[in-house]
Amino acid sequence: MKLRIGSRGSQLALWQANHIAGLLRVEGHDVEIEIIKTTGDRLQEVAFAQVGSKGMFTKEIEEALADGRVDLAVHSLKDLPTELPEPFTLAATPVRVDPRDVFVSINHANLAALPLGARVGTSSQRRRAQLKALRPDLDLVEFRGNVDTRLRKLAEGQVEAILLAAAGLDRLGRTDWVRERLSPEEFCPAAGQGALGIETRNDDAATIDAVSFLDHADTRFAVAVERAALAALGGGCQVPIGIHCRQVPFEAWESKGEIRAHDEVFGVVASPESGTTVRVYHRSVRDNGDPGALGREVAAMLMEAGAGPLLAAASEVSGGAA
Repeated sequence: MKLRIGSRGSQLALWQANHIAGLLRVEGHDVEIEIIKTTGDRLQEVAFAQVGSKGMFTKEIEEALADGRVDLAVHSLKDLPTELPEPFTLAATPVRVDPRDVFVSINHANLAALPLGARVGTSSQRRRAQLKALRPDLDLVEFRGNVDTRLRKLAEGQVEAILLAAAGLDRLGRTDWVRERLSPEEFCPAAGQGALGIETRNDDAATIDAVSFLDHADTRFAVAVERAALAALGGGCQVPIGIHCRQVPFEAWESKGEIRAHDEVFGVVASPESGTTVRVYHRSVRDNGDPGALGREVAAMLMEAGAGPLLAAASEVSGGAA
């Protein structure tokens, strides 16, 4: 079957598209990649909060998908809106890689080792908020650009450190300056971080069938939890919300002596301005449960813990952008 993949033109996006293309070719498919420039790519020097994040890395690709110019799109799942518009569907979620954020620096061993007032580059409101909570003394600098651009700016001494997703650096083999991988317990990742999303038209049964082998059940469950929580909180990729779900090892269920899988979910909502933070932790028996219900339960826990005013303030700062 001939398949055309729509992808952004960044080095990481093309790595991801070529990775999926290679897996599809092993299955006997003829695969081409079409590079599509998105709004987020065109506005590299504009702060995310000023652009508005909904669809900024997906809109033009979805237009090509709807027009039939491409058959599927490969996204970093954290860039994909929690609710896909018609006529699209999330056809597959390949196995997830490291979902954590990483501290990247040339001269400093970890986040705690940064000197007072050190400049740290990040474009993420979520990272900015959690940094402010952990190190309110730091000077947080807006840092746009692809992975290579950000690493170059770091090498030039524009900042002392940057925060990036582990997955992108690992995929590109650019881990030389990774000094610390931040645990979800203290620095919660974005919903879907480390996972890819394969988007197709929902009426394209042939393509959906062709990519079905890429779907990883545990990854799909975890990211469905995360995306449901994010949706319930009204968040997009640039609202200061972290949600992370992971499966914990099988263990004896005390009441019945049975061996069962559990999921644990970390959630955080924080203020990028003050560092005020609301965190929750929830543990649940898998039992083939509903990931959407679990995500909404975690969202409700965050709201009960006081996340509402922080979300309202973040929405005002970003001009209402999701």
